[in-house]
Amino acid sequence: MARVSLVVDGTRYVDEVPARLLLVQYLREQLGKVGTVIGCDTGNCGACTVLYAGPDGAAQAVKSCSMLAVQADGGEVTTVEGLAASDGNLHPVQKAFHEQHALQCGFCTPGMIVAAVDLLREKPHPTEAEIRDGLSGNLCRCTGYENIVRAVQAAAAAMNGGAAAVPTQAAPSEPAPAPASEVGAA
Repeated sequence: MARVSLVVDGTRYVDEVPARLLLVQYLREQLGKVGTVIGCDTGNCGACTVLYAGPDGAAQAVKSCSMLAVQADGGEVTTVEGLAASDGNLHPVQKAFHEQHALQCGFCTPGMIVAAVDLLREKPHPTEAEIRDGLSGNLCRCTGYENIVRAVQAAAAAMNGGAAAVPTQAAPSEPAPAPASEVGAA
């Protein structure tokens, strides 16, 4: 057993853990942070993404199924549960995912939201291509990503005081009316 001391969602925890316990297992099984989901157990899907700041660095998105709990010792972890304000107000990314319908089954959503928070910290005004690239380590098998991209754009706008435009889904276009010279011609 190894002793770990870390801050998770603003609360310090000191625990004895098996040396090979994954961070995702520690968060879920010992701390009850079940919003961090276990998807693939191989680091490929991104469902378990959390923000991790080591003792000497800035927070960055990490896949908690690829990190041991002992590696997080001395650091700070923010899960999807820790993004909302203490008064219960959702983080702008969480709110945008809800408002833009950026989920279907919801399994990828926690990791997708955390990855988007990290992306917007690094790039407050991302292009669509930067959003798609920034979320490329997170898989969604349901949505086709359109509403996810739209949600990140909406969150960027909200976090920047409305500085970014949020594209709306275009309505189907109607065919142009036929020129008068063609009307009635057969």
